[in-house]
Amino acid sequence: MGSSRAASRRTGGFVLLAGYLAVAGATAGYAVASGGRRFVATGDSFPGWLTALAETVGYFTATLAGALVIGTLVYVVTTAHPDDRGVLDADSFGRHRFAERVSLVWLASAAAMIPIQAADDSGIAVSRLADPEALRVALGASEMARGWIAVAVFSGVTALALRLTVRWVWHVVLLIPSLIGVIAVPVSGNAGQGPNHDYATSSVIVFAVALGVLTGVKVCAMLAPPSGPLQRRVLLLELTSGAVALLYGALLLRVMLPPTSLTGSDYGRLAMLGAVALALVWLGDLAALIGGRAGRLHSGRGTAAASALATITAVAAMSAMAVQTAPGLLAHKFTVWDVFLGYELPRPPSALRLVTFWRFDTFLGTAALVLAVLYVAGVVRLRRRGDTWPPGRTVAWLIGCLALVFVTGSGVRAYGSAMFSVHMVEHMADNMFVPVFLVLGAPVTLALRALPAAGGGHPPGPREWLVWLVHSPVTRFISHPVTAFVLFVGSLYVVYFTPMFDTLVRYHWGHEFMSAHFLITGYLFFWGIIGVDPGPRRLPFIGRLGVLFAVMPFHAFFGIALMTMTSTVGGRFYSYVDLPWLSSVVADQHMGGAIAWGSSELPILVVIIALVTQWAQQDRRAASRADRHAEASYDDDLDAYNAMLKELSRSRR
Repeated sequence: MGSSRAASRRTGGFVLLAGYLAVAGATAGYAVASGGRRFVATGDSFPGWLTALAETVGYFTATLAGALVIGTLVYVVTTAHPDDRGVLDADSFGRHRFAERVSLVWLASAAAMIPIQAADDSGIAVSRLADPEALRVALGASEMARGWIAVAVFSGVTALALRLTVRWVWHVVLLIPSLIGVIAVPVSGNAGQGPNHDYATSSVIVFAVALGVLTGVKVCAMLAPPSGPLQRRVLLLELTSGAVALLYGALLLRVMLPPTSLTGSDYGRLAMLGAVALALVWLGDLAALIGGRAGRLHSGRGTAAASALATITAVAAMSAMAVQTAPGLLAHKFTVWDVFLGYELPRPPSALRLVTFWRFDTFLGTAALVLAVLYVAGVVRLRRRGDTWPPGRTVAWLIGCLALVFVTGSGVRAYGSAMFSVHMVEHMADNMFVPVFLVLGAPVTLALRALPAAGGGHPPGPREWLVWLVHSPVTRFISHPVTAFVLFVGSLYVVYFTPMFDTLVRYHWGHEFMSAHFLITGYLFFWGIIGVDPGPRRLPFIGRLGVLFAVMPFHAFFGIALMTMTSTVGGRFYSYVDLPWLSSVVADQHMGGAIAWGSSELPILVVIIALVTQWAQQDRRAASRADRHAEASYDDDLDAYNAMLKELSRSRR
């Protein structure tokens, strides 16, 4: 059995290598055939055939390697059967080794793409960047080259960690750096430029991850087909990631590509090629699910290879699109607002405009809606089973999800991207308001009660994964009261009082990063204060109250510092935007400081009420237990000791 699986992996590896070489050759052929058309269209200098060819093939190679890494990690996380120590089983270890090797390819190709991309964007041959000063200047002019630096860093972290660990929980953790590495270049390319780039950036984050997961899972299924109950699980994973990739790919094309350019440009024809490849793969998976042929789909060597090569072809098409400017950007006359915001703000904010000016966040907003639907589905499942679930928790969770949709998709985000004062409203909501209600919803407890346990002979499922995560050393560390406190308070000062904010505020992906970061740190902090879910080490109630009050001076000092500063946080960006109805950037920052100082009172009040209520409930439960013990004549240790002596005396007699 072991030798047959090894032979299967070798055959699959040969098919993968041959498929990569064939698709890479086709990509190189396209780069040669297209010549300098993409440079002529933008008015840029042609960097030479070698540089142009290296950019196209290198982009595809690095993108495919990143997709294989993140997809393999997802495959390992969802199919592994680790032992009691959390160490991977033999089959998962083979896929772990595959991810370890591919991560080195990802690192090497990303590192090579840094000077290649910088040279291509500067319109010069890559050989001219041998001088460090010339490379530094070229990097400063190329956002995508700086994106490749981020890819090299995070792929290096992933490669090193894969070399050092074989435990399941660390593969979950490694999804974070691999995800950042996968999206770092797409968000700095076409999707991050021009009108409506807020929609495009949020969409390309989801699209890049979904396409990477689909590609990696397809290749893993080809190299070593899943067996037994895992076949249906892998098929559902492929269907979900494929559907998300198709949906968000369509959203991206709607923004980046005018309808008239779909067949009249190289960009449009490449988009059609990638879409057709993904659609054929998804329809094949759907047919296998409906027909109950999941096993045949994964075990058939020809079918599995064709499906994997189709996804690789889609990656190649998307890579060839990424190295040229989208037609929608070429046909548009840019304004300052197009460059820095992606939309216009002709009038100052008002309460009505903050509520009615909507630009739905296709990343965080969609995530909030999905979380709300999953939570309601869990509650419905409990009720159908005859179990109860406190309505207050459901209300709290839905308030948190809807508040996140509102904050990230309404005028609060739209105006917050251009004004520091409104940005602080968004920040306080993401960091203190939304997490409080999400924590009160007790999602982990609901999931543990609603999800079925894996039966005997079945691989671990979502319930087991959740238990492992909750009790893992990683969760214990990040949810420790000291760690959560440092992250909650320290990140506030690191983001706003260092050059980091000047970079993040410039890009839409920076706003997405800040929102996600402050949501997570806020959730971890309040989880340890008022959380119902199991997990973090709990301080006594008086200690939790003390930690809560200890946070307040830091927020007060932060707000006062903003109100008294003569320099401006993110001042260069706000001066570039130059809102016509904003008289003073400094005055707007002072207003933001006042908002940060005063708006924390309402969330803190909600937390105090919840904490005192939980404290009173615990006291009532303790009193009830004491009453029951008293009625049973075991109200204290002396009664229990006397009863024991009496029983010993009776037994001796």
